[in-house]
This record gives sequence, structure tokens and C-alpha cells, in this order.
Amino acid sequence: MLTVEEARAEILARVRPLETECVDLLGALGRVLAEPVVSTREIPPWSNSAMDGYAVRAEDARARGSRLRVVGRIAAGSLPRRSLAAGEAMRIFTGAPLPEGADAVVPQEEVEVEGNGILIRNTVEIGAFVRPRGEDVRAGETVVERGAVIGPAEVGLLATLGRAQLRVYRRPRVAILSTGDELADLGSEPAPGQIPNSNTYSLMGQVVEAGGEPINLGVARDQLESIEERLRWSLGADVLISSAGVSVGEHDLVKEALTRAGAELHLWQVSMRPGKPITFGSLLGRPVFGLPGNPVSAMVTFELFVRPALRAMAGHRTLDRLRVRARAIEPIPNPGSRRGYLRVMLVSEAGGYGARLTGNQGSSILRSMAQADGLAVVPGDTVVRVGSDVEVIVLRGLEQRSL
Repeated sequence: MLTVEEARAEILARVRPLETECVDLLGALGRVLAEPVVSTREIPPWSNSAMDGYAVRAEDARARGSRLRVVGRIAAGSLPRRSLAAGEAMRIFTGAPLPEGADAVVPQEEVEVEGNGILIRNTVEIGAFVRPRGEDVRAGETVVERGAVIGPAEVGLLATLGRAQLRVYRRPRVAILSTGDELADLGSEPAPGQIPNSNTYSLMGQVVEAGGEPINLGVARDQLESIEERLRWSLGADVLISSAGVSVGEHDLVKEALTRAGAELHLWQVSMRPGKPITFGSLLGRPVFGLPGNPVSAMVTFELFVRPALRAMAGHRTLDRLRVRARAIEPIPNPGSRRGYLRVMLVSEAGGYGARLTGNQGSSILRSMAQADGLAVVPGDTVVRVGSDVEVIVLRGLEQRSL
């Protein structure tokens, strides 16, 4: 049985970034840039005023009580009509370009208006309240590196540079198949002996959150022919994820169906709880994951193995979630020899976080994942005692929890 680290290394060694594509600027949000962006412009393109006030020559206003004649007005979006001569000032507004000859701006609250002139109350230094040309970006400068994730600030910066389209790594298309005669899909009423299908939808949500595009293959019956038929539906996807049917029971047919479809299986079973039975393989060069059927097991194994693979395929450099050390507020037990990934709530404390279990850690209790801020990583046969530290994989920020 493999360790989590061994299984993860096996998976990541077999995935590669997908090809690239050009998308509209806003469509690049959250995507990974596939080529550096080099500016062809100076930003700002000319020196401009940081305040509403008066453009002046600093040498004319170095002494308190300097009087200057106002000879023009420059609004944002317009250009100065002439240069500024000695003893002159121009009324200027925030963002407007400085006239030639001016090298400082005096805020309007620091002058007294006297007819067609102004009296400057304080001394003025060169460059005061001026945004110099190219202060933000110089022409020829690389402003966003290849491999960067495009966020709202990058979108704004690239719009400033006039980039309407960007080349980014393609999002992985992920086909999701649930198996089991006991599953009633969303929109249908469960028959006697059936339960609602939750795995398809929680896994699709995880795919979206990881930056992929989910494809719903529905529910296959516990029959080889049914599973094989759905596997053929996945051929247009970059990744296939199935849930259930990967253990050792007589209805666990996913591994056999994958093999019959031509898949090469690289691993099976990982020493962890929840989620021991997991299959990973390749089908026509595409990664294939067979996850456990219990809802929590499926979600936890997705977090540890599928999510990093999807992020690698989408070009991300950072594959893992943030991990923090937290103080156990209550005992956190992990009975059994396998390493535990236990659902915990996090609370802010002075200097860090506190952690406590969400409650019953049964692998079928999906509500425990909905309540969890993270997964506490606990060695086998261990009880993390009150006051001791435990490592936690952060699934969401504290601000995302409804308090």
C-alpha cells in the first residue's frame, strides 16, 4: 500500500500542462499566463497631476508668499495649450498632463486666489504632487511573467496596456462518472433502497473550484457494459474521474471496466483515512482517477490527488493548498494505523488558529465537509491532545464561513 506522498508523486509524474489558447482579457481571470507580457507603452504616458491645484515651476515658488499669474486651465482628458513660463501657473486637475516647463503641483488648499493670480502659502519642491511619466510601467518592461495567475489587478493593468486578449493554458475538461445501482440522480425521487447521488455534484464543484471544466457523465449501473459505455462518453475529456466501484466487492467493477477499455493502472490503495481504495491510471494518454464511493472519501481523495493534477495541467506552479499549524481546542483522535485527514473547524486565536473536529468523522457524513475549514493531518494511532499543535490543510478562509 502506497503512502500519500508516493501516490501523489506517481500521479504528478504522469501529468503535463495542457496546450495554450487565446482568450478575451476578462476570460483570463484565474487562468495561468502562457507567455510574458511586455509593455509597449509608458504608464502613465506623460507626467500628470496627483491633485487638484496649480501647475508651477518650483523655482518660482520656493519662498512662502510667492505670487504667480494664472494663465490657463487643464482638465483631465485635455492637453495644455502652451508651455509654462517664469512667474506663471496653470489651474490643473487630478490626472491632467503637466504643461511643458512645469515641474510641480501646488494643491488648491495651499494657495489663495487673488484675481487672476495666486499667492502660494508654503514652499514648493520639484516633483511635488506629480506622477512622472513611466512611473508605473516603462516601455519594454515585462509587466506580467509567464506562469503568473491572472487576478483582478492584472486584468486592470493589462487593460491599461491595451491587451484585449491573452494566451493562457487551457482549462482541463474533466468527465465525472458516478456508479452504483443505489444512486438516484438529481431531479428524480429515490426508489426504495436508493440514495441521492451527491458525488457527481460535489466533485463537479471541486473541479470548478480547481479551475477545470466538469462534464457530467451521469450514473452507471453496477454492470460492466453500463460502466464501459459511460467510459466511451468520456473520450473528449482531458481527465476522467469515477466514484465508487474501486474496492474488492463483487459489484466493484470500475477497475475491470477501465482495463477492458484499454487503461493502464498505475496504483491502487493508499494508506490514509478516509479514502484507502483509490485507482489511478492512463487511458489513451489521459489521467484516470477511480475514487471511493463514500462522499467524504471521494472529496478528500480529490483534494489530495486530483486537485494538484488539475492545477498542474492548467499550468499552475503552486499545486497545493495552504497548510497551517493549529492548536487543538479539543482532543483530535485518529484510531487505526493509517494517516488521518480529519475534518476540522478553525477559529482565530492570538498568534494563530485553534482547531476542533466537526463531529463524527464517518466517511459518509457529507455535512462534516460542509462544516470543515480544513483537514487535520494526524498520524495513525495518535491522539492530538488539547494544546498540542496539528498540521491543517486549509480548505477555505475563515471569512468564507457563515458565523
